[in-house]
Amino acid sequence: MDTSVVKAEYKIFKDRGLKLDMSRGKPSSEQLELSNEIHNQLTTFKSKEGIDIRNYGGAHGLLEARLLFESLLDIPYSQIIVDNNSSLALMHDLIVFALIYGFPDGAPWIQKPISILCPVPGYDRHFAICEALGINMININMHEDGPDIEEIRNIVKDNPDIKGIWCVPKYSNPTGAIYSDEVVHSLATIETAATDFKIFWDDAYRFHHLTDERISTANILDQCTKAGYPNRPIIFSSTSKITLAGAGISALAASPSIIAWWEKCTAVRSIGPDKINHFRHVQFLKDRRNIEHLMEQHRRILKPKFDAVIEQFEYYLKDNPNISWTNPKGGYFIDLKVPQGFAKRTIELAKDLGITLTPAGAAFPYRIDPTDNHIRIAPSYPSLSEIIQAAKGISLSLLLALNE
Repeated sequence: MDTSVVKAEYKIFKDRGLKLDMSRGKPSSEQLELSNEIHNQLTTFKSKEGIDIRNYGGAHGLLEARLLFESLLDIPYSQIIVDNNSSLALMHDLIVFALIYGFPDGAPWIQKPISILCPVPGYDRHFAICEALGINMININMHEDGPDIEEIRNIVKDNPDIKGIWCVPKYSNPTGAIYSDEVVHSLATIETAATDFKIFWDDAYRFHHLTDERISTANILDQCTKAGYPNRPIIFSSTSKITLAGAGISALAASPSIIAWWEKCTAVRSIGPDKINHFRHVQFLKDRRNIEHLMEQHRRILKPKFDAVIEQFEYYLKDNPNISWTNPKGGYFIDLKVPQGFAKRTIELAKDLGITLTPAGAAFPYRIDPTDNHIRIAPSYPSLSEIIQAAKGISLSLLLALNE
């Protein structure tokens, strides 16, 4: 597109005075309304175990909720903890407990400087936990089938201070990467110098498909157990983008040893989670089949928004061979890859148009993208008409940045 045309279109767009927030992958109000009936599910206050769900107790979560997650994660309910709304809180607490107490197979992490591997681009909140707690982060390249295994193998084999890796195994944030069976097997079997090496398995988008294809990933707990490392994986899940983002339920799954350790660590933290919310979710969601039906309704809302973004990118950006974007099969994000050194400027120009994007570098540890060429696009929250305008505005901002 000619420079003068880009400048003219950019000015026209700016004069509209739009205000669009695409900084986070939040469900839209239309999606949240799919679960409004969850508020009408309290028909009794007695659980299957005869517990009054209004009272204290049940640190491991309501039995019915654990059984629900058993069907979702393909892990025995006895190895599942169900907690309050945030899986991110579980991740944070787990790292804190590791620092203070150490895992059953190792000493407290706080005794000496440690590092965690971070596939990039990746989830900014994983990195924020490490940064806040003083844990060093090491970038690992992410491919379409998961993190670079050879890179990981070379780093962990001789360094006992590398204690774990963050993973989003399906529809990874923000690239949409899907871990192959080979990558999962390699992570499960890889030899590490640290005896207490952990895989933090954030299964955030297990049912969040954008196509008719129902993709599944290998069971990391089964793979690690068969390899002789049952304590290696810790799986996190939640209903945050299935029901109500701020009022869902979360789960942690692991080996019996890690579960016992978790319950001991949390005994002084809480007298039990919100079992009323557990019960409401169980009554509303019912079973895996019903959840898959609900997620199909989410897909009908989300898919046109993703399609709209890609359509605008193809119209405005397809002629530039140095620009590319992902076309994910699920999840909440598109990764727009721009020429090196142009992400920050593009985001600044988009901000001038009233489009708020995730800050450049957010998908990297310490918010530093070494090449300054990744922009995370989150199409879920705005309306379809707003998304069309936003994608056009982002495209114009990038073209203007390149023409400057």
